Order: sequence, then structure tokens, then C-alpha cells
Amino acid sequence: MLFCHPQPESFSNCIREALAPFLKNEEARLQSGSPSSPFHYVLCASTSPAVKQQDETLTYLNQGQSYEIRLLNRKLVEYTDISSKYVKSIVRVVFHDRRLQYMEHQQLEGWRWNRPGDRILEIDVPLSVGVLEPHSDPLHLNTIEFLWDPSKNASVFIQVNCISTEFTPRKHGGEKGVPFRIQVDTFTTNEHGEYVDHVHSSSCQIKVFKPKGADRKLKTDREKMERKSSLDREKYQVSHETTLLKECSPWPDTLSLSNQSTASTLSPIYHSSPTPSTHVDGNNSPNQQGEVFMPGCFDHLLPSSSPQNTQQWLHRHRFSPFSRLFSSFSGSDLLRMSREDLIQICGPADGIRLFNTMKGRCIQPRLTIYVCQQQSRNQTSVKPGAADVYHALYLEELTLVDLSEKIASLFHISPQQITHIYRQKTPGILIMVSDETVQNFKEEASFIISAIRDESTDAYHIVLK
Repeated sequence: MLFCHPQPESFSNCIREALAPFLKNEEARLQSGSPSSPFHYVLCASTSPAVKQQDETLTYLNQGQSYEIRLLNRKLVEYTDISSKYVKSIVRVVFHDRRLQYMEHQQLEGWRWNRPGDRILEIDVPLSVGVLEPHSDPLHLNTIEFLWDPSKNASVFIQVNCISTEFTPRKHGGEKGVPFRIQVDTFTTNEHGEYVDHVHSSSCQIKVFKPKGADRKLKTDREKMERKSSLDREKYQVSHETTLLKECSPWPDTLSLSNQSTASTLSPIYHSSPTPSTHVDGNNSPNQQGEVFMPGCFDHLLPSSSPQNTQQWLHRHRFSPFSRLFSSFSGSDLLRMSREDLIQICGPADGIRLFNTMKGRCIQPRLTIYVCQQQSRNQTSVKPGAADVYHALYLEELTLVDLSEKIASLFHISPQQITHIYRQKTPGILIMVSDETVQNFKEEASFIISAIRDESTDAYHIVLK
């Protein structure tokens, strides 16, 4: 659905006036031969005068208030060609500090927990002009996207619903809020009609206050500058009524979109290796082959792993929230990181878990027992001494259920096929194994194990001798 509201004739003039302070060197730059940016975006909010000349501009916003971002008509700047009629722009609110960028997932999840049902960034559709298919992803609270025609005037109104002090470590009042960034990434279509070809990105620095707080802060900054001498005021930027977003590097998500257009490098392929169910021969013994491995210890991250394999490894081990952050990391890149590095990037809980998983640190089993499968009378040994081979069973829980699962894995059958497990200490006496029996097994005890098949139900009775 296209939202086309009546546009005043002076719309282009307003944009020209808004950009006048920033584009005063445009003609000189064109004459020097340097290409101009394909797009210009203007945030209709005043910049702070209390920012030094060498620093980036800072703009104050009120929480929940609608602010216009003007998408500059390309007729106002030189641009060679856009292959598609429409372009797609993604607007996002992100952290300015690098430390918080590394912890973005945890910070946003904490905000989602404290503000259920709310979004960090919203689009005010009734006020927006010339935007097509506005969309807000429920999984990305800080992102909105839409299509627009670069040959026509367009503007989008946004609302930022979080405040800068919500992400400060201490909240006792009077804290200095963290700065955010508003970033706009724009794409054109590829040969398949997908909006994945990145053409431009720009952003600006903002701080968000409670309602009316931005107005008070801006007034305070202006009064502060008026009290300074004319010589000191020259060290600070002149405040403008609008904020021009400066060109910047694309957000990592945009690179993922471009990669997905050629190869699904960030779409993990889940390889499952289910326990095969083998048919049982007529010797009343399940087919035995293979060793029982300690769970979680055989899927190591190798230094030779490619970035694609590393992404798959992260997804398999439940580190999907960090897959974007490590999208270009190979196995060797990730293995070089120290425990402290991972804690700083991923937070204490996930950082320690990622470090232990990378180093192959397995859960220490609570009990280890050894079993040797008893051969039937009509089954001959394949090689000398084969009947004396023991297999290790590692129990993480001292329960009958865990023991049944490990024995079923050894015999390549389903745990549901094992109806009972017995312990035989003297001939003719079978003791039903229970949780308490398992808890009293000695560490590294050895057993001769045999399976008795029930022909009517295709179930097994396991005997430990």
C-alpha cells in the first residue's frame, strides 16, 4: 500500500533550505571531479551547539515524539543512474559506543523483557509521505524498512521509544545517558528483483530524553554557549535547525543481505546425525558396532573451519545471536580470542559458555561404567579377542533413564524398546535395576551385558552380569 499524502509546492524549497548550510561546498566538490553521494537524508531536529568543531554533531530527541527524516529528491544532487524504480531503505537505531555494540543482543533483550510489547523504533505511517510497504520486523525492535521512489519527494516519520539512560549501568538519577545512532541503509534491486545491492549508508548521533527533556537540554546548551566569550564560541559548532546524516559504512546486516544474493553463506545447514536403527538378526542380540562417545565432545571448532562452517558451528551450539557479529570469522580467528575477550563481547554467561565450547571442555560425567556385550552361542568372533572389547558408558545423571539411553545408543535401538534392565550377581537371581541401584554403582565398574528379545513385542530385556 502506497502512502501518498498531498505535498506542498514548497517541499523541494524546504529541503534546499534545510540542506543549504551543509551543501555550500557542493559546487566546488563537483568542479573538483569528486562524485557526490547518491542520496542525502535530513533529520528534522536541531543539532546541539555545545559540540566542539572536531566532534560529530549531536541531536537531542524526545521519547515517543515523531520526527521527520527527509529523503532528498535525487534531482537536487548529481547521481548517474538507479536501475530500479524503487529503492529500499532500512532505518535502525543502534548504539554509538563500540562496547555496547558488542553487547547489543543482550541489551535489547533486557529492554524487551522490561518493556513487553513495545518497540524501540516505530514508523508513524499517517505522517509519512511517499513510502511504500512500510514494515517493522517483530524480531528486530530497533529496525524499520520501506520502499520509496527516488525520483519523487519522500519523507518518513519515526518515533524512538527508548531513552538513553535505560542502558546505563547505574540508575540512581542524574546519570549521563548513552548516545545512539540513527542509520539509514539503502538498496537497489539485483537481476532477480531482490533489494540486496547496497548503494548508500549514512547516520547521525543522537540522545533520547523523556518527553520535553530534549527541549530543555537544547535550551540549556544554548544558554551555556551564550555565556561564553566570542573567542570560545568559535571552538564549537553552529547549531542548525536540521541534522544532515553523514555518509558511513553499511551496518553488518546489509553485508549479509548482499552475501545472501550470491550464496547462502549465513544460512546455516543443520546436519543431523540420528542414531540409526538397525534390524536385529535371528541371534536374539541387537547389532553391535561402534563406540559410545561422551556427548558434546566430538563437535570441535577446528582452526581450518571456513567462515561458513564457523557460522554453522555457532548455530549448532546455540550461539545464533552472535552469528552476525562473527560473520567474517574463520575457525582460527575465533580460537585466537581469549576468555576475557569473549566475556567482554558476549557477556559473562554466553562468553564463558562459548569459550568452554570452543576449547572442547566437556561436562564431567557423574559415573563411568564399562560394558562388554556377551556373544550368543551361534555368533562367532570376527577377530581374536573381539568378545573381550568393553565400551565406556558415561552417565551425566544417576538415573535408570540415562542408563537406558546409553545402552540403547550402544545397541543402536530406541530407548523405548528397552522394557527392563536387570542386575545378575548370582546365577538364577535377577535384580530389577532402579534409580537407587544406579546410584550405588561403583565408579568404573565393569559388566557383561546381554539382551533378551521379546519376539511378540520387539522389546528387549537387558541383563548386566
